Amino acid sequence: MIPYILYTALILFACLMFYKLLLQKETFYNLNRFVLLACMLVAFTLPLLPIPQQFSLQKQKETAAIPSIKKTVAKESTAELKPLPVNEVLVNETKQQFNMDLVLQWIVYLYWFGVIVFALNFLMQAVILFYRAYTSEIIRDGKFRIVEITGDKAPCSFANSIFINPEKYEWETYNQILLHEKIHIEQKHTIDLLLAEIVLVFQWFNPFAWQWRKALESNLEFLTDNEMLQQGSVEKESYQFSLLKVAAPQFPLSLTTNYNQSLLKKRIIMMNSKKSNVNTTWKYFFLLPLLVLFACLFNQPAAQSQTLTSNIKNEGTKANTNTQKGDQTEGNWFATIKGNKVEMEFKNDENSHSTHTYDISEFSGLSKDKQGTFSLTREAGTMNFTGKFDGNSGMGTYKFVGNKNFAKEMAAQGITLADDTDLMVFFAVNIKTSYVKMLHKKGYKNVDKEQVIPLAALNVSEDYIDSIKDAGIGNIDIETLIPFKSLNIDKAFIEDIIKSGYKNVSPENLITLKSQNIDGKYINDYRSSAKTKKNENGEGDEDNIVAFKTLNIDKAYIDSFKKIGYNDLSNDDLIALKALNVTPEYVSQFEKAGYKNISSENLAALKSQNITADLVKEYKDLGFSDLDLNDIVGAKAVGATPTFIKAMREKGHNFKGIEKYIALKAVVGN
Repeated sequence: MIPYILYTALILFACLMFYKLLLQKETFYNLNRFVLLACMLVAFTLPLLPIPQQFSLQKQKETAAIPSIKKTVAKESTAELKPLPVNEVLVNETKQQFNMDLVLQWIVYLYWFGVIVFALNFLMQAVILFYRAYTSEIIRDGKFRIVEITGDKAPCSFANSIFINPEKYEWETYNQILLHEKIHIEQKHTIDLLLAEIVLVFQWFNPFAWQWRKALESNLEFLTDNEMLQQGSVEKESYQFSLLKVAAPQFPLSLTTNYNQSLLKKRIIMMNSKKSNVNTTWKYFFLLPLLVLFACLFNQPAAQSQTLTSNIKNEGTKANTNTQKGDQTEGNWFATIKGNKVEMEFKNDENSHSTHTYDISEFSGLSKDKQGTFSLTREAGTMNFTGKFDGNSGMGTYKFVGNKNFAKEMAAQGITLADDTDLMVFFAVNIKTSYVKMLHKKGYKNVDKEQVIPLAALNVSEDYIDSIKDAGIGNIDIETLIPFKSLNIDKAFIEDIIKSGYKNVSPENLITLKSQNIDGKYINDYRSSAKTKKNENGEGDEDNIVAFKTLNIDKAYIDSFKKIGYNDLSNDDLIALKALNVTPEYVSQFEKAGYKNISSENLAALKSQNITADLVKEYKDLGFSDLDLNDIVGAKAVGATPTFIKAMREKGHNFKGIEKYIALKAVVGN
């Protein structure tokens, strides 16, 4: 799902850049409307279309990647481990795999959370519009419904309803507004905006999707303005003057066509621009090869899709249950003796190899400095070696013979081992029948092969399971035991967390805390310094604890604010300030400039706009002596900088209040 979403975002970005660079200034507004709508639909459908394999630019790369999947999985699954000590390589790989899976899972959760939020916002806007349209007073004008509203809101339209306050405008302006909105309705511009809003629901994280909606809305206004000027009863100067009267910064809902002050300058420019020559339509034809290029680069080849589907059908259960293919049953071996350990690398071809470490005492018949045979036997089978050790280094060939009786015993325990390759994985990890029986005895009756391998590799023993349950985690499932062991969550850690106030701590809480290296001491320090809200079981603040740890908010940071008078900062305040890197030194520079007792919200706003005391001084030097910090934040946010104010004064715009320059900046834009 994630690749599809990102591919869609990439297509939107490419089409937006194409539109902005080549089409935006053209006056073929109807054609631009078609392009904008078509690209939205193509962005969501193109990634789903397979292309002929001969046209794909990635076919060789993906063909080579198919077998490597098995090898990579095998390498992770059959890393070197012995019956007792845990091998560090596999532990690290398991940690990385767990962490990556957890990150991807949370990314998916976050994405769907955003989709739900924006979908609810979309529905809420629709409900509000229908409510206003059918509960307010209306005037019927043929198929149009003129809804009378109150207040200082800009006129707009939705479906066949026009929302306007008739008391605000002169008769000529009022008629021009109605004519403008009727064009929106007749050309069904609401459909365009609804489609754009649906795109935003699923691409809410994509800044280019928001820019796409803005471009679509701008083109609709250009199109409507052009239609207005085609009316014989409308003069260009009179219409543009009416736009200046109507434009307002209080925007209506985004589902409506509306008079947007920020678009005013562009609309007037486009109305006065020279009409595009028909010979420039060649630009539009370059969009098709751009989309074809994307399909060739990223779409899955059709032939490969059929091959993969065929493989899945043919292999069936074997493809799902036999994932550890890195250790082939015969090949070459290379070994080094280090003390009482033997490190062996098994290699079958240039791309298939794995490494394991064994106790030297496990081998039968191993001798140095002469050619010979020796073997290593475990419950899952026997590995027969032929070769020679020169000193502590050796090489030769090997062949693994699986123990069929062991496979039958595993089948009796509910675990299917399809062939010798599966048996060799169990051999490498040294999984015994007694280990599976132990898991059954502990209540894990339905354990499968994919679960047993990491459990045994991580040495999740009976004592470990008992210690976790003795610590109060009696409901731990087998899937949770793997991250527990990977993160080294033991009885001591659990008891430490419980003593810190978490009486009913859950496995999920423990994983979260341990992954952030949060222990009982940190929790106690956090609660002694920060303002906590917890229930009688000591729970409810783990999100803040994790946030504090992630942002490195410690007692020293909190005390540094208390020293300058900020004794009542909430946890949310501290998180916001730390995330923006607000320090006591930053606060002090404003206090020296005469601003005392600045609220945490204002501090966050100042820092987010990168406002310093020096910038405040620049505004004051321009004559704004009684400046409020909110005014400075507003000025910086819209770009009404000291440089801008100086430039406007040189052009004759001399205002006493900074708010006038803020309003001026909103109108003139860049």
